[in-house]
Amino acid sequence: MARAPGRTSDTAERVLDVAERLAQTRGFNGFSYADIAAEVGITTASLHYHFPTKADLGEALVVRYTDAFQAALTEVAASSDGALTKLERYVRIYHDVLGADRMCLCGMFAAEYATLPAPMQQALRRFFDDNERWLVEVLETGRADGSVQFEGGAADMAGLLTGALEGSMLLARSYSDVARFGASAEQLLRTLRPTPGAARSSRPVRR
Repeated sequence: MARAPGRTSDTAERVLDVAERLAQTRGFNGFSYADIAAEVGITTASLHYHFPTKADLGEALVVRYTDAFQAALTEVAASSDGALTKLERYVRIYHDVLGADRMCLCGMFAAEYATLPAPMQQALRRFFDDNERWLVEVLETGRADGSVQFEGGAADMAGLLTGALEGSMLLARSYSDVARFGASAEQLLRTLRPTPGAARSSRPVRR
């Protein structure tokens, strides 16, 4: 995933790079400032200069990851691809992260949600809200032009997609099997593909 533009110093960027990798493989509570300092080659005092507390570091990680993820989604949205292809490209982002032997940063942090400071919790919700908002737009466009079908509201489907992909990543990681994620994601996408005579039956449920 391309890194979103930022104004942080080179040292702060290196800290974030190392911390992101550690967080994506160990979780937020699975690494310390000493771990980061040793890899970056700085003192923990220098690390505290850039990020006074681990909560500050964690919030910066989520914000940077969210910005980068949204930059990738903006690129997908700007393409001339149809809704289904855009959803396939969305899935590919998760697949590529898992293929690099990492997890979605925000998915990892969400598993530790109760232990995270409030600013990190808020930043996590922004990540998932932004993702679901993007998915709703793609799903509604696809249903309108007949390229995608699903029952119920687009917001419900967006939540299902996000939850299913994050969960599939966890299971695939447990088995060290990226193909397991790919199979689950393909099955999920298959349910959205129009079938003959079914396009008109996928109207949103009236509440």
